[in-house]
Amino acid sequence: MKITILCVGKIKEAFFREAVGEYVKRLKRYAAIDVIEVADEPTKEQPTQRERAIVLEKEGARLLKSMERADVKIALAINGKSMDSVAFAENIEQKMNAGVSHLLFVIGGSLGLSEAVLNECDERISFSEMTFPHQLMRVILTEQIYRAFRIMRNEPYHK
Repeated sequence: MKITILCVGKIKEAFFREAVGEYVKRLKRYAAIDVIEVADEPTKEQPTQRERAIVLEKEGARLLKSMERADVKIALAINGKSMDSVAFAENIEQKMNAGVSHLLFVIGGSLGLSEAVLNECDERISFSEMTFPHQLMRVILTEQIYRAFRIMRNEPYHK
């Protein structure tokens, strides 16, 4: 299984980078994993609707240009399908059993994902109705993917 995490912006905080790095390292025994970053667009503190649209369009174009030919593309979106960790693991396992060899997860910037990117994705999942910093979502996503593989293999970790 190949997993690509495509995201907007670089992680500025060292502790987030270290956490993502740790989970990526752990995941390598289960899957080939890559994290691809595209540049984020400077955004005002209180952008107008028009400014928001411009940022989403520019970041979306960068994401679309970088989206690989994955078997399944999954957007992280607040209005996506919610599931617990076991259901997330089952979702990945079902895809693997169906012959899916490459999953692409897409994380937007501080304003989310453009409609063009959402429409390009096969699924939308949500980790919560709460808002999280997009840098933290990388930590949460890599940890949940790692947890999913541990669950699938019936290995200790999940509680």
